[in-house]
Formats: sequence, structure tokens, C-alpha cells
Amino acid sequence: MGFRSFRFIACFFVLMLSTAAFAAGPHERTQVGHSITIRADEEVSEATCFGCSIHVRGHVAGDITSFGGSIVIEENGEVGGDATSFGGDVRLDKGVKVSGDVVVFGGRLRRDPAASVGGDVTSMGGGPAWLFLIFGLPLLVLGAIIALIVWLVRRLLRPAIPAAA
Repeated sequence: MGFRSFRFIACFFVLMLSTAAFAAGPHERTQVGHSITIRADEEVSEATCFGCSIHVRGHVAGDITSFGGSIVIEENGEVGGDATSFGGDVRLDKGVKVSGDVVVFGGRLRRDPAASVGGDVTSMGGGPAWLFLIFGLPLLVLGAIIALIVWLVRRLLRPAIPAAA
């Protein structure tokens, strides 16, 4: 791996690990690698987490989304929109109210009978196998295509070796 590749990867990780990355508004929470906790006395507009979990004790006016982490909505927590988890579990405790849909992809749904969901509940368990089929396999195919193109370009640009007389 060359120095340029190393610089690119290092810059990518520094960007992804910033604590307040991508937050669009003052009441919006977006984190990468650091879990989000919404206290009982808090209200936020939306919460999004990459590689971390979301714990809701208060009120989220919009959607909550977690990629590679779990969503826990504790007793009397409220979500005005959808709760979506890719590659993590969702737990809905007693007295929870989710006005929209609850979607769990690649994880488990644990729902108390006293939890209220206004929309549809969709759970596609199966753990990492689904995530690999949906995200990993296409990336492997793309990587193989790129490697083939690089190999072909190098072969075509290779200088011709004169035949020995």
C-alpha cells in the first residue's frame, strides 16, 4: 500500500471519528463511533448514529437511525417518526411510543407488549449474513472489477520486450 493510499485512509478515519460530524441543526444528533443518549428531559429533532447505539429516554420529534449499532427506547420514551436499525437490535420498553414504522435489518426486535407502534413493524433478522449479502458482496464484486481493470491497463501499458536475435 502506497503513501497516498495511507494518507487517504487516515483522512477518511479522522473525518469519520469527529464527534459532531454532519449535524445539520442544533437539536439534531449525529454521531460516528460515539453512542447517543437522549435524556428524559431532552427533545431532539432527529438522531443518526454510525457504528454506535442510540438510547432514548426523552422525545425525538423525527426519525432515529442506527447503522451498525442498537436502538434502545426506554420506558416512556417517544419517537415522532420511524426507528430504523441496520445491523443492530431494537428494544422497545414499556410505555414507549413510536409514531412511525420500526424497521430492524440484520438484528433482533425486542418489544414490550405495552409499547405502541403507529406504523408497520418489519424485522429481517439473520445477523451479519444479510448485511454481507446486501453490502459486502457487491463491494467485493466492485473490487474485483477494479482489480481487473488495473491489471488490464498495466498489461497494455507494459513496454514491449524485443526478441533476442
